[in-house]
Amino acid sequence: MKKREKLGYLEGLVSILINLVIFVLKYWAGIVSGSIALMADAWHTLSDSISSVFVIAGVRLSTKEPDKKHIFGHGRWEQISAFFIGFLLAIIAYEFFKGSVERFVSGQSADFGILAIVVTIISIIIKEGLAQFAFYLWKKTGNIALKADGWHHRTDALSSVIVLAGIFLKDFFWWIDSALGIAISLMIIYAVYGILKEAIESLLGEAPDEMLITEIESIISQNSDLKLIPHHFHIHDYGNHKELTFHIKLDGKIDIRTGHDVATKIEKAIKQKIGIESTIHVEPF
Repeated sequence: MKKREKLGYLEGLVSILINLVIFVLKYWAGIVSGSIALMADAWHTLSDSISSVFVIAGVRLSTKEPDKKHIFGHGRWEQISAFFIGFLLAIIAYEFFKGSVERFVSGQSADFGILAIVVTIISIIIKEGLAQFAFYLWKKTGNIALKADGWHHRTDALSSVIVLAGIFLKDFFWWIDSALGIAISLMIIYAVYGILKEAIESLLGEAPDEMLITEIESIISQNSDLKLIPHHFHIHDYGNHKELTFHIKLDGKIDIRTGHDVATKIEKAIKQKIGIESTIHVEPF
């Protein structure tokens, strides 16, 4: 099993186990206090466990070997997993928003106590810890689903911060519980927007950033003494595998074999130094 796959499984399993424990504590505290915001926060936490199942499934599917129908592998299952996580979060946000509005209209309030305060503080600390863990593994592996899961953890921690603030304001505003439920819903929707935007952009394809182009141009200059002009860069991200295509202009008097040898040498150097498969189209000046 590759390191990238192991780390994905590790994050998913740790997330599932811890979130299940926090869900039980939050939901119990929500029932005792009658707080819709705390119960909504509990379901948000449980959704983290479900999203972690998507992370594990995405890691498993993305590591399948290339086949005749998928010659570039199955790495984009990572982006698809992130999309499913975002979709799940959107459904949860809608339900919380709806329930909070109904509670406000009916004039219901919550009766928070010490239990709610203790559980909420514990949740904030643990959930931010899980977020940092997921972000750390995302930076090591580049798996976008881990980043999405990290934001899922962080939105849960932030929503718990809002609930905690509301607990201390309950004596001043009877409607604070409903308002917090709406605020948490909007926060989740914002996180959904970021997750889906990045996943969709990656699936559709993006232009390589300037730092990558500069690095490639440096590799080219180090591996060819001929005058050439690289241009028309395109990057194709398949999660755990990337394909790069670009053109180089060479002197039109150079024979085909020389042009081929120049392109092959550059392709091998790019693969060796930055781990990206490249295909070069040779053009005459």
